[in-house]
Amino acid sequence: MSELEDRQAPRQRTVDVYDFRRPTTLPRQHSRVLEVAFETFARQWGTQLTAKVRVKSSATLDQLSMQSYDEYAASLPAVTAMVLCRIEGSESRLVLQFPATAALSWISRMLGGATDPVVPERKFTQIEHALVRRMVEDGLEDLRYSLGSLLAAPLAMDVVQYNSQFAQAAAPGELMIVAAFSVKVGENHSAATLAIPADVLLPGLGAVNPMVPTADAGALVRAQVAQVPVDVAVQLASAPVTPGQILGLAVGDILPLPHRENSPFDVTINGTRLGTAAPARNGSRAAAVIVTTEENQR
Repeated sequence: MSELEDRQAPRQRTVDVYDFRRPTTLPRQHSRVLEVAFETFARQWGTQLTAKVRVKSSATLDQLSMQSYDEYAASLPAVTAMVLCRIEGSESRLVLQFPATAALSWISRMLGGATDPVVPERKFTQIEHALVRRMVEDGLEDLRYSLGSLLAAPLAMDVVQYNSQFAQAAAPGELMIVAAFSVKVGENHSAATLAIPADVLLPGLGAVNPMVPTADAGALVRAQVAQVPVDVAVQLASAPVTPGQILGLAVGDILPLPHRENSPFDVTINGTRLGTAAPARNGSRAAAVIVTTEENQR
């Protein structure tokens, strides 16, 4: 094809539909907070697997993204283990997905097996389902610990689905926070994902670049200054001395102060006199009762 023909040939372009009302990208500050939380979960999950299967295991966060549930389900293998978990107060489900063959390998190790058996993707038996349920419930506890206040609602395992196209964890267009993990148990590597409805996590992350009306700027500054900690001292009246007197001080010397015995103490903040106070006690601790302030004396 000549250069002229190349220019005249129509170019094939693909157009992706983007809904600005429901953005599918995470703000950087939200993404960083979630990455730290899911990395913590990965470490906890790896430790849990090591304790259960009695072989060195680890989990690593590979990717964090926000996708519609339809996109997430389409990215999964046709046959896999999808554990749907109920979230109190939400109709959508949390999804923990991993290959069934990997779970069967973990179960074999838990029951005393020394090698990873080669088994096809299949449904779990009743005993295998019970063991998987226990593992998932422990994993949910680690997840709640890792996410903290971002996921305060109670979680509970619901069902296990084996066909990603038939599992209805959420509406097709609902946004999900999807974390992809690499799980290593012994020499066996597998990929796992965790999908949580975005409506459950995003409210706890707060607004992006919140705007504050400028009319409230003065009140906000005063409120902030009022919360700044300062050092308050209750002290005797000071006496001027020379450097020679300071250098000549020894144990047992008396340094006279111009403070009368029945006079109140000075209350100062960073060297500025605020008022006077009398000695008192608050339980087993020494205290000072404010007698006068500089404003009252004016």
